[in-house]
Amino acid sequence: MPHSESTRQRHPSLTIAPDEFARRRRQLMKMAGQDAVVIIATAPERMRNADAAWPYRQDSDFHYLSGFPEPDAVLALLPGRQHGEAVLFCRERDPEHERWHGPSIGTERAVSDYGMDDAFPIDDIDDILPGMIEGRGRVYCHFGREPQFDAQLLGWMRRLRQLRGGGVVPKEFVALGHLLHDLRLYKSRAELKLMRASAAIAVEAHLAAMSLAHAGRHEYEVEAEVLRVMRSHGAVAAFPPIVAGGVNACTMHYQANRAALKGGDLLLIDAGAELECYASDISRSFPVNGRYSREQRALYEIVLTAQLAAIDEVQPGRSYNTAHDVAVHVITEGLCALGLIKGDPAEAVEQGTYKRFFPAKTSHWLGLDVHDVGDYRVDGESRLLEPGMVLTVEPGVYIAPDDLTVPEAWRGIGIRIEDDVAVLRDGNEVLTAGVPKDPREIEALLNAR
Repeated sequence: MPHSESTRQRHPSLTIAPDEFARRRRQLMKMAGQDAVVIIATAPERMRNADAAWPYRQDSDFHYLSGFPEPDAVLALLPGRQHGEAVLFCRERDPEHERWHGPSIGTERAVSDYGMDDAFPIDDIDDILPGMIEGRGRVYCHFGREPQFDAQLLGWMRRLRQLRGGGVVPKEFVALGHLLHDLRLYKSRAELKLMRASAAIAVEAHLAAMSLAHAGRHEYEVEAEVLRVMRSHGAVAAFPPIVAGGVNACTMHYQANRAALKGGDLLLIDAGAELECYASDISRSFPVNGRYSREQRALYEIVLTAQLAAIDEVQPGRSYNTAHDVAVHVITEGLCALGLIKGDPAEAVEQGTYKRFFPAKTSHWLGLDVHDVGDYRVDGESRLLEPGMVLTVEPGVYIAPDDLTVPEAWRGIGIRIEDDVAVLRDGNEVLTAGVPKDPREIEALLNAR
């Protein structure tokens, strides 16, 4: 059974209704125009090794427009078409295939359950789709993303030219992301409900990991606890969890998760859940032995102050960049006060000296992708935040273990604090507030294990 099918059964109240997917398709077609066609393919199945496939995950854009969970399908949106504007080409039901791989949806259910106007077998697409494209002025698609689909698309154009009398081939190919990704940036009520549920699962996973993370255990044991909680709720990991003890936390995208945990170290966990394709993303940094050292506490409080100040800037009408700018100033002032950056904080910001310890941006969009789509700048200016947008706020300080410009006690400390924040009409909502981040609360939680 496809993942989102099982999710529907476990979380029926969280399922996005077919009419919302239909609204999205209508909105996109209106933006594309009457003489356009929108063509989008599913993500291909990918092999892990030999004949073992990775668990299938639908292309985010395809999911956004259809909710259809299976591979080997193509969605064609044809504004104004008399016999139906939303046409899906998908696998036919095959008893022999289903015997090995489980039930599939098929063309009839694509119409009845997924709201398509019409559906055809994917094996017939080369014969049917070129005729549907004929006479359209523009084709919106993700050209250049999947070579196999690109070749198929060009094949349809060749077939169109070969139609009796010579078919009228579209004159333009236009990047679909230009229209579609701006739609995805604004989350509906149903999407926000799913994202709150995804965040709640990630919160529970982080709390369980904090309870397990004792000295002598390994990073992969903590990772396993994170994954256990997510799977127990019918979710999957939105990305491979980062479980980085001690100096490993100074590697921004640490992935090994193999080291033993040590009593005097901090443990940085960056992990999020994915529920019906919607992601959450949380980072916390806490002491394995339950007590921050003086240096760890000093750096942690700088990062926390920066994060809280940045979250305050996630408001409708504020610039997207404002949260980062505020975090940069708070962190730079804190590091200058500790003597880790020499000189005046304003000069350190202007010269970029702080980037040695804070090299990353503070935020990214969040939604169907962990690093979700949507422009960060519009007409050369930082985008203004609007209700329905969701972003992370995740400042951090990372002092490399071999940085000889700072005293030894500070070296090898990496701290990141990350929450998911939705922009509301009257402010914001921190979706992931259930994981403590006040250092006193964290120590109390850890010492009650």
